[in-house]
Amino acid sequence: MLDSPLTADQFRSRSADSSPVLEFQDISLTYESQGHKTTVLDRVSFAVERSQFISIVGPSGCGKTSLLRMVSGLLPVQQGNLNFQGEPINGSLHSVGIAFQNPVLLPWRNTLQNILLPLEVVKPHKHQYRQKLPEYQQAARELLATVGLENFQKHYPWQLSGGMKQRASLCRALIHQPEVLLLDEPFGALDAFTREDMWEMMQALWQRTQCTAMLVTHDLREALFLSDVVYVMSPRPSNIVLELLVDLPRPRTMEMTFTDEFHHLYDRLRRHIQH
Repeated sequence: MLDSPLTADQFRSRSADSSPVLEFQDISLTYESQGHKTTVLDRVSFAVERSQFISIVGPSGCGKTSLLRMVSGLLPVQQGNLNFQGEPINGSLHSVGIAFQNPVLLPWRNTLQNILLPLEVVKPHKHQYRQKLPEYQQAARELLATVGLENFQKHYPWQLSGGMKQRASLCRALIHQPEVLLLDEPFGALDAFTREDMWEMMQALWQRTQCTAMLVTHDLREALFLSDVVYVMSPRPSNIVLELLVDLPRPRTMEMTFTDEFHHLYDRLRRHIQH
C-alpha cells in the first residue's frame, strides 16, 4: 500500500535533518570522436535531498541527460564522485524509476500488466511476485486512480491517447516504490494543454509516493511548477550557473503560473539561460 500524501508543512521541512540522497561532486565528462575531444560537463557539483523534486534546465547538448544516465548507472562516471545515500554509484541501481519522452509500453500487455512489469524483474520483488501479486495489483490500481486511469486497466497501448500512455509510464516507473525517480523530458511530445494537465498529475504522484525526483526539461514553466529547486546549466563545457529555490506553496495550481511571483522566478531563469 502507498503512503499518504505529505502536507504542505511537511514538504517544507521534510529534508531539514536528512543527508542528501544524491551527491554530485566535481562531475566531468569528455567524449572523444576521431581524435577530437569534447568536454560536456566541467566539475558539476550539487546535492539532492530526500523527497526533493529538482529540475535541470539548460541549452541542448549541455549534458543534462548524461547526469540522469549516471544516476541510473547506464553511464559510468569518468571524473568526480557520484554518491547514492553516501555510497558511490558503480552500476545499475534497483531503487531508481525512469520515465522518458517516449512511454514505450509493451503492445501485448494491457495497462495494468505494463505497470506491473518492473515488479517481475526488479529485486527483491521478482522473487515474491507470484505470492504478492494481489498486493502488487492493488498498489498499481491506487497509482492508476491517482492519474485518472482507474477505468483503463484492461486497455492496451493502442487504445490510449498520448497523455494516457505517459501517465501509465509514470505509474510503471513508480510501482516498485523507487527512492529516486528520473524524468527525461517526459512531457515533451505532448500538446500544451495535455502537458499542463500532466504537471498537476505528476505533482499528485510525487506527493503520493514521496520519492526523490530529478527532471530534465526545456520548459521553464514546467520546471518551476514542479520543483523545489531548479538548476540552470551553461553551454558546454557545462557547469551550474544558477541554483534557484522555488519557494511556492504546495500543492501548486495552474493559477499560480499567472502570479507576479511565478513570473519573477521565470524571468530569473530566462536571464541565466545561454545558447
